[in-house]
Amino acid sequence: MDVILLERVEKLGAIGDVVTVKDGFARNFLLPRKKALRANEANRRVFESNRARIETDNANRRGEAETEAKSFEGAKVTLIRQASNVGQLYGSVAVRDLIEALVEAGHKVGKSAIVLDRPIKALGMHDVRVSLHPEVAVIVKVNVARSPEEAAMQAEGVDVMASMFERDEAGFVEEYDPNAEPGATADAPASAPAEQQSEG
Repeated sequence: MDVILLERVEKLGAIGDVVTVKDGFARNFLLPRKKALRANEANRRVFESNRARIETDNANRRGEAETEAKSFEGAKVTLIRQASNVGQLYGSVAVRDLIEALVEAGHKVGKSAIVLDRPIKALGMHDVRVSLHPEVAVIVKVNVARSPEEAAMQAEGVDVMASMFERDEAGFVEEYDPNAEPGATADAPASAPAEQQSEG
């Protein structure tokens, strides 16, 4: 389906561009959210007659978003979550969790503004993009930790999971055999033949 964009849409085009998109994307997303019009003669005339107003409105909204973006400079949120010993979260951090954390930090954000390329399922520092306007986006640092102490360490740049594994390995003295079967101990293969000889 050919549509006329009423605002900049990432990976598609800018205001006034006529682009071809899948019918479902147009019907379910672009048209109901007033981001585009069907590209036909009548709509082209309507768009051209309103183009100046649409571009002015867009410029005003972009200006507001740029002002708001300044309040996000250096924005960080901390989420305390339960996780396994290897740093995998039990569940994942959802958009709703991020919105609640940002609102607590004094930022007003809509659900559609948070751009999560993939769910956050591990401890650590994560960059999350917040799209305040199709042309204005900010990055918020999300610190996911198991405790406020861990969060403070991560905020200082300490990789909590790596330092935890270093502590574990410090007491580990068994020699590593690259050919050993998983789960086998280092001395098992050597002692097995001796036991068989004593039985015989």
